[in-house]
Amino acid sequence: MPATKLYNLTAKVGFIGLGLMGSRLTRRLHGAGWNIRAWNRSPEPAAETSKDGVAIAPSVEDLVAHADVILSSLANDAAVRSVYFDNGGVFSAARPGIVILEMSTISPELSRQLHREASTRGIKLLDVAISGSTPAVDAGTITLLAGGDNGTFEQCVPIFESVARQWFLIGPGSSGVQMKLVVNLLLGIDMQAIAEAVSLGVHLQIDRNVLLDVLSRTAVIAPAMAGKFRKIKDSDYSPEFPLRLMSKDMDLVMDAARKSGADLPAASAAQSVLASNVLTRGELDLSAITPFVIGEVRSDEV
Repeated sequence: MPATKLYNLTAKVGFIGLGLMGSRLTRRLHGAGWNIRAWNRSPEPAAETSKDGVAIAPSVEDLVAHADVILSSLANDAAVRSVYFDNGGVFSAARPGIVILEMSTISPELSRQLHREASTRGIKLLDVAISGSTPAVDAGTITLLAGGDNGTFEQCVPIFESVARQWFLIGPGSSGVQMKLVVNLLLGIDMQAIAEAVSLGVHLQIDRNVLLDVLSRTAVIAPAMAGKFRKIKDSDYSPEFPLRLMSKDMDLVMDAARKSGADLPAASAAQSVLASNVLTRGELDLSAITPFVIGEVRSDEV
């Protein structure tokens, strides 16, 4: 028999990680009527989220012990490894049958390790990578890319409906993470291409406002990138998707390419530009590479 779909009035949901994405996902689930508690490694984001009426758990162990389903959205491999495998972490507290939706962009190797550990403990785990930045989370228009068991995927559709526009089961465990790397390869190259196109237009002395307005309306610009032109025009690089996370994802892309034998010359160039800016501009939006590519700032300038 297929597993019963999760129901917002009865399922107890725990959310781990209250960064730019996790805090917004938590608020959407809370607003959709899910019985949700959250936990974050640092207290400030948890305090902010609690202002919206979301209960905050005192520890990961307490959160997991009292939940039917756990979602996590964390910054990188190190954070995921610590939260899941450390003493008092997710796996030490999770009981057989609990559902885990791990939504971080991490290496396929770590994702497979999570799936193996979950399987040995009788835990139902999906890797559910997110395609879309903060405005898409706010609007409920993200795309979810999942890897794992079809029955668990179908069981979780009500949660997906609360936060996303569309969701896909890509294949077995870690397939969602791998698909996310494919998607973010395009994101990184698209941003590099836009920055170079703007740079050429500026150096050709095309009126900057005309240049940005016309480029943003051409058919070659992906809809997800259209908003970047407003950020460039206004020099407003407040983060929708931080440059440091894009750089981390491109590192994962290049590592996956090396291990699989794929040759990605354009991605390599984009990775280099991101790496040149991550120390001084890493907290800004990924579109902040544009003034660097134009030559308006150096990599050692904030």
